[in-house]
Amino acid sequence: MDTIPQRHEDELSLNQLLVLDVLLSERSLTKAARVLNLTQPALSKTLARLRQYFGDPLFVRVGLRMEPTPKALELADPVRGILQSVRALRSDHVGFDPRTSQRSFSFFLLDAGASQMLPPLLSRLAEEAPGILVQAVNADATHLDIWLENGLVDLAIGSFPGLTQSIRRQLLWHETYGAVVRKDHPRLAQLGDLDAFIAEKHVLVSAVGTGHQHLSIERAIEAAVPHTNIICRVPSFATAGLIAKHSDAVAVLPLTLARALCKDLDLTVVTPPLTLPGMDIAQHWHDRVHREPGNQWIRALVHRLFARHDAVAGAAAGANMEG
Repeated sequence: MDTIPQRHEDELSLNQLLVLDVLLSERSLTKAARVLNLTQPALSKTLARLRQYFGDPLFVRVGLRMEPTPKALELADPVRGILQSVRALRSDHVGFDPRTSQRSFSFFLLDAGASQMLPPLLSRLAEEAPGILVQAVNADATHLDIWLENGLVDLAIGSFPGLTQSIRRQLLWHETYGAVVRKDHPRLAQLGDLDAFIAEKHVLVSAVGTGHQHLSIERAIEAAVPHTNIICRVPSFATAGLIAKHSDAVAVLPLTLARALCKDLDLTVVTPPLTLPGMDIAQHWHDRVHREPGNQWIRALVHRLFARHDAVAGAAAGANMEG
């Protein structure tokens, strides 16, 4: 009887091809290791194996980046094609039962989304799909479409206007903004006045490099508030809330998160007397996985848990302060 031949040591594995694909996207050992959840020594060992196999350095260091050689660029499309074909086989022939699945789903979302969405999502998974794991991924937004395409990210949740046409989108809710301060802020009653508001010290959440629509709100605040009054810039909405709790600083946050932090941190929400654009929060996925059963299931669960009508669009038009 014929037997399946053993894999020779000089053959490449799919995991090694995935490493090459991610390195071509990220151009950085550090970023690629984070994406793949590998240590840098393990990634370097795989890169050495790839260099030996192809007889080419594949990447050379130029400043802080790993630039691909002509050989690596020549391999980019064939390697991606192989990985996509394998994923297509999985989608077509592997069933998905959330009650028994041991699958892991990766989400790209800012900390505002993670803090609001992950607790109720994990609670529901414990009931309906106890074997399923989720992880929040800190992606390089310039490659987010590639991450969605190659399956390193299953869903991106937020407002990402720069995503390509191959990315599908489903609206979850419309978000507006509120300002949080500590409840005993000495000038709380004056914060509804524009001049008084911009005269306060502000902690600004920066979305530079994330590709997120929050960047437009960041720019609007910068245009209104003197730069000398912006005492701190942080990448995290939760951190901005904590700074507001322990100082007189004002932090402008997504209103949904601001209300949640008020309960946890004993803050007060004030309607900012600024003209700030709102944003549509949506879940995004690649067309390649549109009909894949697992991706369909997790999308449906996210939509069921978080989609709502324009619940917060007019909230800031009400009372000036919320406890």
